[in-house]
Amino acid sequence: MESEKSLQETYSPNGICFGCGPANEKGLHIRSFVEGSDVVAEWRAEAHHEAFPGILNGGIIGALLDCHSNWAAAYFLMKNNAKTEPDCTVTADFHVKLLRPTPSDALIHLRARVVESTLEKAIVEAELIANDKVCATCRGTFVAVKEGHPAYHRW
Repeated sequence: MESEKSLQETYSPNGICFGCGPANEKGLHIRSFVEGSDVVAEWRAEAHHEAFPGILNGGIIGALLDCHSNWAAAYFLMKNNAKTEPDCTVTADFHVKLLRPTPSDALIHLRARVVESTLEKAIVEAELIANDKVCATCRGTFVAVKEGHPAYHRW
């Protein structure tokens, strides 16, 4: 995956989102890839992402799941609506469950899938996995925005 272009690099190379914007030099730089019906990513924490030594901050966990899920929704809606590029999507709601502490020294695996959808909305379920254990889950609603919304044509 290192040499492949991620969804973010393909469809939003100038994006500045803290979680997934390739152009945000201080961001998390989530790189999401399609794998069958899922969207997957791998990510590594740095010391400044910790809540305390050895444990990933819950807010960072939320940002990882939110942004990765949003890209799963955007890609799904693009394909489902037979478009060549995704509409800008935003988070309408998302609920994170922190199941266990997430070690900050482990490679983080993200997996997201659309479980319900309409033409303009997708509900996504996602997992954050470290050391082969699900550490957090998320369920969120992501919607394509219309002209006049601040995120319209942001990518």
